[in-house]
Amino acid sequence: MMNKHITVVGLGITGEAVARFLIKRGAIVTVTDNSSGDQVKKAAEKLKSMGVLIELGQHNPRLFYDTELIILSPGVPHTAKHFNEARDRGIQVLGEIELACRFISEPIIAVTGTNGKTTTTTLIGEMLKKSGKKTFVGGNIGNPLIDYIDSKQKADCLVVELSSFQLDTIEYFRPDVAVLLNITDDHMDRYPNFKAYVDSKARIFKNQASDDVAVLNGFDHAIEEISSRIKAKKIIFYQKDNALIRSKDYAVIEKQMVLSKPGISINIGNLKGWTPDLSKFKPVGIHNLENASAAILAALAAGATKEGINSALGNFKGLSHRLEKIATINGVDFINDSKATNTDAVAKAMETFDQPQIVIMGGRDKDSDFQRLRSVVRKHVKHMILMGESAEKIKGILSDIVGAEFAISMKDAVLKAFEASSPGDVVLLAPGCASFDMYANYKERGDDFRSAVQLIDSRRSP
Repeated sequence: MMNKHITVVGLGITGEAVARFLIKRGAIVTVTDNSSGDQVKKAAEKLKSMGVLIELGQHNPRLFYDTELIILSPGVPHTAKHFNEARDRGIQVLGEIELACRFISEPIIAVTGTNGKTTTTTLIGEMLKKSGKKTFVGGNIGNPLIDYIDSKQKADCLVVELSSFQLDTIEYFRPDVAVLLNITDDHMDRYPNFKAYVDSKARIFKNQASDDVAVLNGFDHAIEEISSRIKAKKIIFYQKDNALIRSKDYAVIEKQMVLSKPGISINIGNLKGWTPDLSKFKPVGIHNLENASAAILAALAAGATKEGINSALGNFKGLSHRLEKIATINGVDFINDSKATNTDAVAKAMETFDQPQIVIMGGRDKDSDFQRLRSVVRKHVKHMILMGESAEKIKGILSDIVGAEFAISMKDAVLKAFEASSPGDVVLLAPGCASFDMYANYKERGDDFRSAVQLIDSRRSP
């Protein structure tokens, strides 16, 4: 990479990590971001001190034509006109995952899906760590894969969460174990149709061969349709005779399989009838049991032990902003599911609770089909509080079956939800939308919900 002219597009966490990586290898690096906010400027100043050229507030087309390589951050659409024209000129356009994998020899366990990626990725990492393996956990989870290459601590294996955006820009990336959790409508504002989104998710298996492993959801119709294209050895979870969830309390491994390759091995044959211990598994909802099953099979494929898996299951308390109980006030449970940014996640959140629900929804629409929520809303929801850019759209689709009102802020939404509740109800934040109309990310939105709940709790304390 010495003296190679490289343009990095996007100055978020990933773009900054890529720029540092390239500068260390002697490349001539330019970073461009069409934002010029304070956070971007702060990152830009750090990179300038390392010799990186910076352009903020716009994307100058010249940067995409007078370069030898373009590296895109995940949030940048790879099909934009400038990048297609660059490809026509013979300029490679890659993502950070593809760049990183060319410098990595350790086994990789990759996880994708519309929902549950971070939970499953974290669980797999914990299972491997509890089994005595040095494990790097990163990718879309917030720790760029490329940072691993220059880290001082080398791992036995890498567990990587991947979004569809990251998969769009791979060429040779080949995980030893690839996990596909589910595929439901999401990001329809970025993809032309659902098929294109499915094809994007399927790219995780693009370069796998017969000695690799694919862990698949056997109850997902979209995954079933692409299964025949997969060359890797398939292990299917949540399906009879494979990894079967029989109740909310336990999963049973029944599939017999033996596979080995350099650096990674599976021997499930001797586990027939083994019951992983989910008695202390804290996350609620059948979808989290699906995530646990996927994690168990992927961890086994990467060499985890029964003891390590059970230890991780027992100690895993779930992640923030994912069906996270914030408080109980006057008999009303307040649940933060800010990470529910699509309709499938919202439906699963609603189906988790038997109690009547007051649901807070809204945000930046991703061209989602809110019609799909009508039956679950009719069954579980007694009232809705709507906020953000999509509030009018959601009300227009759902207000004929449930009462709905608007809120101007999260504080206003939580107060109205509490006023509409009765003891035994659940107030559920499940936005079904992106957060960018009002917040920097879903975490900030969830934190605002927590603060609003705590404010109500403090006012009602003696």
